[in-house]
Amino acid sequence: MHVLVAVDWHIIWLRIFHPGNVFARALWATIYISVISQVLGVALGLVAALMRMSRFAPFRWLSGIYVWIFRGTPLLVQLFFIYTTFNTPSFQFGKLWSIPAEATTGILALSVNEGAYMREIIRAGIDSVDKGQMEAAKSLGMRYGQAMRRIILPQAARVIVPPLGNEFNNMMKNTSLVFTIGVYELFADANAGYSASLLSEYFFVVAFWYLVLTTAWTFVQAWIERRLARSERGEELSFRERLEAAWNPAGAWLGVGRSR
Repeated sequence: MHVLVAVDWHIIWLRIFHPGNVFARALWATIYISVISQVLGVALGLVAALMRMSRFAPFRWLSGIYVWIFRGTPLLVQLFFIYTTFNTPSFQFGKLWSIPAEATTGILALSVNEGAYMREIIRAGIDSVDKGQMEAAKSLGMRYGQAMRRIILPQAARVIVPPLGNEFNNMMKNTSLVFTIGVYELFADANAGYSASLLSEYFFVVAFWYLVLTTAWTFVQAWIERRLARSERGEELSFRERLEAAWNPAGAWLGVGRSR
């Protein structure tokens, strides 16, 4: 037996072309949570990767335990553990922008989880650079930190950026989980509309807006990769080829990405 469900196109039209101020705040929350969480996640991943490569055994152990815990447990469980255990602060940036305590909790959970995945991406990127380059930099009098910052990481960036772009794509979608701790973002806005009307069109529209965000990021990622490719003669891909690579997570970097 097939049941036909009537679609309220008026709701879809309004939510896409005339979303309103409340929706704009929810969209902004999704964007800033994604960006801040990804930046902090990359920073944590870099620290964890350097610890993993350290000659000091306790650093390697700590890095391994960190990855073991946060890659081996569900993100939602981590989110609720941090939410129920820690009192996170809120932040006020003038009169235009504030980050409530619940959003801070979400950012913390997403960042720590992301850092565990970024560790392997960054470590593999660093390993892709010929070890002789570090030795050559040291022979010129550079300290380890200088050589890493000026020689190794810039070259590793070409390997790191494709999976990093896919991680940020996932991050934007994972922000929907913070709805469970009271953050008003895109999914929370759709759920509020559905609760008031019982119309599933609200979820269709929020899916559309997530597609808008991820598609916009695909173009940005393709542009970044094309800029990095210019540094190597003969290996520059066309903008269309970069877009196709960005749309295909498995093709971006085999063996490092993950399914969610």
